[in-house]
Amino acid sequence: MDRRLLNGMLQSYRSDFAEEQKFISPFLELLNQEDCFQRTHFPGHITGSSWIINPDRTKTLLVHHAKLNKWVQPGGHADGEENILNVALREAEEETGLKNFKSSHKIFDVDIHLIPERKDFPEHFHYDIRFLAVADEQEPIIVSEESHDVRWIDLNELEKFTRERSVVRMKEKLSLIHSSL
Repeated sequence: MDRRLLNGMLQSYRSDFAEEQKFISPFLELLNQEDCFQRTHFPGHITGSSWIINPDRTKTLLVHHAKLNKWVQPGGHADGEENILNVALREAEEETGLKNFKSSHKIFDVDIHLIPERKDFPEHFHYDIRFLAVADEQEPIIVSEESHDVRWIDLNELEKFTRERSVVRMKEKLSLIHSSL
């Protein structure tokens, strides 16, 4: 996957969620920027994430992000890598310790969200491309230095951990898709 393929995937991407569909045009505009895969590109840059579920589709693996202080799916910066699926899987492995994923090569979700200012970075946007991945919940997980916790969360209890609209939206999408990985 490269920028050209990602552009085509985004152009053909359809969502049942109007809130998500409005992100496509800004993503396509950002892809015209040479450095859009670099974390130093402002006011925003492309990131990759994995919505990890168990084989029964009853749980998701979330990280309690240390800097953001909230539960989110694993993901992070591309750092110049245009293969955003590789980015999403690399970040999932780094942040959870899991090594065995079955992943879809299709975009599962897109989101643009604001990242607050820190001492070393100004406020900026993450243009996040998310992929669906399946992992065995029996595989040992680790908590990286980027997180306070990593946990399999029952999807029926997700809203006890987060009300982040994009995270809840990915849960809602599971009931709409019937493909297996």
